[in-house]
Amino acid sequence: MTSEPYTRPSAEDVQLLLQSRQTTLPKRLGSPGPDDQQLQALFRAAAAAPDHGQIQPWRLVIIPVEQRPRLADVFGQALLDRDASASAGEVAQAREKAFRAPVLLLVVIDSEKGDPSVDVHERSLAAGCAVQNMLLLATAMGFGTALTSGKALKSGVLRAGFALRPSEFAPCFVSIGTASARKPTPARPDPCELVSTWGEPSITHSSDSPV
Repeated sequence: MTSEPYTRPSAEDVQLLLQSRQTTLPKRLGSPGPDDQQLQALFRAAAAAPDHGQIQPWRLVIIPVEQRPRLADVFGQALLDRDASASAGEVAQAREKAFRAPVLLLVVIDSEKGDPSVDVHERSLAAGCAVQNMLLLATAMGFGTALTSGKALKSGVLRAGFALRPSEFAPCFVSIGTASARKPTPARPDPCELVSTWGEPSITHSSDSPV
């Protein structure tokens, strides 16, 4: 069995895809979401991310529609645990976030799995690359996407609900769906503000202090 010849995408197409990706608020992400075949393609894209040592320090948890009420309970309780005086309206608002977007994933990173010499920053970078791969492919499929975080992710009730091990933490949710409205592509930072050359004079940030 011979494999199909590799066709390299054009640099122009890749650049256009990169520049077209933008965040769509989860409340503006409706049906349809990716079907099973598209979801598997998104997961394969995530699995293609760089992973030093092949330790696979991250995983994804799908929160299906039938489990959203359970997630709503988690969000509501997490709010009450940190603010017992939260109003019924505030709790309802926290719960409502569980029902947004047809596809919702929790990103989980393990700070100890595999080679202990691979520190948590490198593990987080690997997970970030995996998530970006999914966001870009979802954009190419025509879907809107968003990353969301918040205090609930650090709550005991969420950790218990998702059976996170002591070495694991969840940095964000990934939402994917069809955007009900799209904003113009936002202006990107000037590369000159992000890149410098070692050994050449550069602008010193006000927060910098001599060592």
